Amino acid sequence: MRFTLIVSTVLGFLLSIASETPTIIWISRAVLVGLMALLAFGLLEQRPARLPKRLARWVLQLIGIVVVIPFAALLAYWMTTGGDPNFAGEPKRVIGYLQLTFIGVLLAPWIALAAMVRQRDALARDQALAFELERSELERKALDARMRLLQAQVEPHFLFNTLANVQALVDAGSPHASGVLESLIAYLRAAVPRLHDSATTLSQELHLVRAYLDVMQMRMPDRLQFALRFDEEAAGLRCPPMTLLTLVENSVRHGIDPSEEGGRIDVDVQLRGDRCLVRVTDTGVGLRSAGNGLGTGLSTLRERLQLAFGGDGQLRLTEVDPHGVCAELNFPARRDPA
Repeated sequence: MRFTLIVSTVLGFLLSIASETPTIIWISRAVLVGLMALLAFGLLEQRPARLPKRLARWVLQLIGIVVVIPFAALLAYWMTTGGDPNFAGEPKRVIGYLQLTFIGVLLAPWIALAAMVRQRDALARDQALAFELERSELERKALDARMRLLQAQVEPHFLFNTLANVQALVDAGSPHASGVLESLIAYLRAAVPRLHDSATTLSQELHLVRAYLDVMQMRMPDRLQFALRFDEEAAGLRCPPMTLLTLVENSVRHGIDPSEEGGRIDVDVQLRGDRCLVRVTDTGVGLRSAGNGLGTGLSTLRERLQLAFGGDGQLRLTEVDPHGVCAELNFPARRDPA
């Protein structure tokens, strides 16, 4: 509409230069012709709904514009002359009418073609954007589904391990069994609901780790020592649920438990610029004694880091001299929105 009004106004002004008719009259005539051509263009874009196979719609639109312009020019003269064009008595009006019609028929189809090209380009861009949005939405849903599946794998893995610890105490007749079970129930009430969250914070993870290590220390008080060192600036950083707990639980199960002497677990969380470094070190039996089967927890954690940080989170395991394992996490420092 805007483009049609601009072109019609310019055309009316140019036609008025060599004419005695006021400029406003010529502009009014040209604008009316342009609007009628635009109306025909729009109507033929939608109607008729079905066309013969050999007739393209854009061809029909161009034919419609060419046919409408002479009648639109006649209507414009009729309206601007008070309903009496008087072509027979005014030869100059006939010339003006022919000029308006000729220029309209000459320019309007080309303008319409340019509009069609722009329209199709815009439609192609809109479709490409819609496809991209749809693809992104499908990828997000797939990632959400994958994350839920991985969390479902973590949940039974953790529960089975902790319940097996309680069973071992009961079978051995340990007087600590009741206390451990009570602490474990309190811990699970806080931990299990968070398994289904898409993200948590390191401060919440540290709280769960402390509760878990307290339970494990009650089970083997002479064989487990631990220390937690935490950078307060990293408290609000986001991470996948069970991230820190998975590393600690893996150290207990594959490092401390198999060792006759037991060992120590050190947890360090540091903020370094825009990165967060998490280190869990144990003095257990080490990678070689534990073998390659360190459980599904670490492999699942790697996948969850991949989904949460898009490949920008790394998990690395190294041997500790003389024995033990150091698990290091490195991921972007992201906080919950305020």
